[in-house]
Amino acid sequence: MSQDRDDRTYYVISDLHIGGDEQLEHVDFLDELIDFLERLEQTEEDAELIINGDAFGLWEFTTIEGIQKFDALEASYPELFEQFRATGETMPITILPGNHDHELAAYEEYIDRFAEYNITLKQELSATRPVGDRTIHFEHGHQQDPNNRIDDFGNEHATPLGYFYNTQVTSRAGQLSDRGRFNWLKDVQAVTPTERMPNWLISKYFYREMNPFLRYAVVPFLLLFNISVILAVLAGLDLAGIWSMPVERTQAILSQFGLAGTAAYMILWLNAIVAGLLLLIGIPLYVFIRDVRQTIDRFGVFETPLTVDPEEPYVEAARDVFEERPETAVFCYGHTHRPGIREVDDRLLVNTGTWLKRLHRRDVAGRLIPPVFAPSYQIPVVRIEATEEGVAVEYEEIEKDNPRKEELTLTERFLTRSREPNPELPDRTVVSDATVSGDPERAEQPAS
Repeated sequence: MSQDRDDRTYYVISDLHIGGDEQLEHVDFLDELIDFLERLEQTEEDAELIINGDAFGLWEFTTIEGIQKFDALEASYPELFEQFRATGETMPITILPGNHDHELAAYEEYIDRFAEYNITLKQELSATRPVGDRTIHFEHGHQQDPNNRIDDFGNEHATPLGYFYNTQVTSRAGQLSDRGRFNWLKDVQAVTPTERMPNWLISKYFYREMNPFLRYAVVPFLLLFNISVILAVLAGLDLAGIWSMPVERTQAILSQFGLAGTAAYMILWLNAIVAGLLLLIGIPLYVFIRDVRQTIDRFGVFETPLTVDPEEPYVEAARDVFEERPETAVFCYGHTHRPGIREVDDRLLVNTGTWLKRLHRRDVAGRLIPPVFAPSYQIPVVRIEATEEGVAVEYEEIEKDNPRKEELTLTERFLTRSREPNPELPDRTVVSDATVSGDPERAEQPAS
C-alpha cells in the first residue's frame, strides 16, 4: 500500500435548493442541516464537506440580481451561515456550482463572500479529490441534462431551458403559494420529473382547493362508477321489461335493512341514473374528448413520457472520466434527486440525492380519481473513505418526520392507506483495484 495514500474522509451532500422568492424562502430541513453541520464541527477525523451543486436556489430569486442574492441569503439564514463559519474552522467546506446556483460561477465576489464563512467556492464544473490510492470525481450533473446544460459556463447571462422553467414556474409558485386554501404550491420543487407537473396540479386542486362538499359528493360516485354502469344497464333492461330479476332481487335484499337499506338503494339508483346519462352521451363525448386530448397533447400540457433519460447520460459521462483518468474510483453527482449507486466498469457511479421533500405518486383504484402524491423525506449524506478493502461509499440518512399526516387530507390518506412511501438508501459498497463488493443499486431509485 502506498505511503502517499490520502486517508481523508469526504461527506457529500447536494441539491438543498435554499432560497427563493417569498414562500420558497422557507427551508423545511433547516434545523436538520444545522444539526448536521454542528456534528461535523465536533468531529476529530480528517474530513471535508463537499456540497455538490444546487446548494442555493439562485434561479428562484427573480426580483434581485447578482451578489444581492447572497445578501438575501445572509439575511434569511443567519444561523446557517454562522454554523458554516464554525464548521469551516474545523474542516474544509467546498461548494461546487449547480444549475440553480450557476451564478456562483459568474461573479468573482462570491468567492470572497463565501470565504468570510470559511467556505471555498470552486468556480468550475468539477472537482477531483484523492482517496487512498485512488481519486473521486465530483460534478453536479446538470451538464449531462440537455434542458439544464450551460454551454458558456460562468456567463452570468447563460439561460438554458431549465432557467425559464424555474423563473416562470417555480418562482411564480413561491409567490402565489399562500393565496390558496392551503400553502402547497411552494412544493413545486419536489415534483420530479417535471413531466408530472400537470397531474400534480390536478391532484392538489382536487384534494386541496376543490370545495370540500363537492369533493365528498364526487368521490363516492367516482369510486362506484364501474358498479354504477352495470346498475344502469340492469335498470335499462328492467325498464324495457327484458330482465327484471337483478333489480327485484337487489330491492328485496336491501329492504330487509329498513331505513339504511332504503338509503343505500337510493344512492345506488342515483349513481345508476348519472351513469346511464353518461352512457347515453358517452359516444359523442368520447369522440370530443379524444380530439381535445390529441390537440392538448401536441402542446405537451398533460403528463408526457420522460424527455430526459435520468440515468444513461451519467453512465456515459462516468465511462469517459474512468477512461481518461483510470485512477478514478467514484463518479459522484447530484441533480436528478435520485440517490443510488451503480457499478460501471468496476467503478462506482454515485448519486447524492436531495434534501428536498420527495413526492411519490400513488394511483387510486379505477383511475377516475386523481392520483395522490404522498410526501416523504429521504435526506442522504454520502460518506466516502479509504479502507483496507478499498474505497468505501456509505449512505447515512438524516432523520426527519414524515409529513404525511399534516400535508395529506383525510381523503388522500384514506385512498392510499397501507401504501405509504418507504424509500431505502443503498447499502455500503466498496470498490477495490479489481472488483466491487457489496450490493450496489443497479440503477437509481425510480421516480415513484
